[in-house]
Amino acid sequence: MAKVGSELLDVEAIKMSSFADFMEYYNVTLMNPVVLVGVFLGAMMAFLFSGITMNAVGRAAQSMVEEVRRQFREIEGIMEGKAEPDYARCVEISTKGAQREMMLPSILAILVPVVVGVIFGVAGVLGLLIGGLGSGFVLAIFMANSGGAWDNAKKYVEEGNLGGKGSDNHKATVVGDTVGDPFKDTSGPSLNILIKLMSMVSIVMAGLTVACSLF
Repeated sequence: MAKVGSELLDVEAIKMSSFADFMEYYNVTLMNPVVLVGVFLGAMMAFLFSGITMNAVGRAAQSMVEEVRRQFREIEGIMEGKAEPDYARCVEISTKGAQREMMLPSILAILVPVVVGVIFGVAGVLGLLIGGLGSGFVLAIFMANSGGAWDNAKKYVEEGNLGGKGSDNHKATVVGDTVGDPFKDTSGPSLNILIKLMSMVSIVMAGLTVACSLF
């Protein structure tokens, strides 16, 4: 016999159980409000994660812009090709900015499955993973395609189409590309990490979820 929470279960019977039996035991159905809460939390995680990473790109890019402006002011001859810019400083800002800005999203991806498991139990965690996978996959595909479209639209106009550089169309595509680059290069690909990280944390903390959940 094995103790699960306050119940004693037959280990051999558990080994012979099917996946459907486990789902029935933990009441993992759409009629269970706990599962629905987990689904909503998982869906919100994908959008929250994407929003945080989009803002992170903006802040890191602004730091880079300020450094470039500083070098233009303080290092004479850069524009004329008579002096070398400080490339290492720019790389350092980019690296440190990326590491700093990814702290919050990574901590969220680790803590949320643990907190949901302790509060809502197995049903809540399964709902969280279902919601995160469902919304995260669709959102990642959307970001990859729309970001690539915005990026290619700017390149198309810069080749001389629809007015070329300096036109209103070009200005509009520059704005679109400003959003499109973090869409296709940062937020979209990182959703894959979010989905896998929440899944792995949920598996590692499965014992705690079963033993200490409130529901």
